[in-house]
Amino acid sequence: MKIKKYGAIDIGSNAVRLLVANVIEEKNKEPQFKKSSLVRVPIRLGADAFVSGTISEENINRMIDAIEAFKLIMKVHGVEKYKACATSAMREAENGIDVANTILKKTDIDIDIIDGKKEAAIISSTDLNQLIESDSTYLYVDVGGGSTEFTLFSKGRIINSKSFKIGTVRLINNKKSDNKIIFKKVQEWIQENTQNYKRISLIGSGGNINKLFKMSGRDIGKPISYIYLNAQYQFLKKMSYKERISELSLNPDRADVIVPATKIYLSAMKWSGARKIFVPKIGLSDGIIKSLYLNKL
Repeated sequence: MKIKKYGAIDIGSNAVRLLVANVIEEKNKEPQFKKSSLVRVPIRLGADAFVSGTISEENINRMIDAIEAFKLIMKVHGVEKYKACATSAMREAENGIDVANTILKKTDIDIDIIDGKKEAAIISSTDLNQLIESDSTYLYVDVGGGSTEFTLFSKGRIINSKSFKIGTVRLINNKKSDNKIIFKKVQEWIQENTQNYKRISLIGSGGNINKLFKMSGRDIGKPISYIYLNAQYQFLKKMSYKERISELSLNPDRADVIVPATKIYLSAMKWSGARKIFVPKIGLSDGIIKSLYLNKL
């Protein structure tokens, strides 16, 4: 048996994360990917990028501190290979490339600012074999702070995928009219790509759907129904931001974005005709780990 340690830094619009994973190799067996450590830092880059168009000096300094801390954590774990990827907030910020260069000089960590298509491809590379049934159809929905990636799977293969500028932080900061336009585009894409398939199920990824699943009390591997998710959405909407923190024990940077996130998942279920959503707790960082192992990054 061989155990390799890999690291993935995911610089999103709502938070920055480090995933350390063990890749277990055994003769005549498929490699196993096991999460060893996950650290999440609530640096909301999207609040800068989607409002002022640039990442603030304060958040640049916070990112430098976070990346330095991640380096130490990876050193302690004995990580042999890692990759840092930044998504919509960094790619849309006017100073995104300059920020990445500053972080490289200060921390020696090279950040790859990836586009929506590459982000969707990395996420799609995650190991869904244990969940996806070979004869079924699934719409994979990864909701982030600045964008959402949609991938349609049928009979074990990818039919189509697309990234849309519809994320939780963006929805909070956008004008209602702008949100309405982008929701319409997402609706058209989903309906066009799923119209020839029956009995579609959703696969949801992202911090918000993970939290909703935990709140549901469901057993791991069991799906959440559309009826339950809609009831949760109505319940959360009626609560104030402060009530979600005090009564539901949500983190401050989760208490506001969980509502628009739930709306995106519900909308995707409605437009695809899905009645249930599976939550396997996988995302971009898991895809980075697998892509690193396969030498695709």
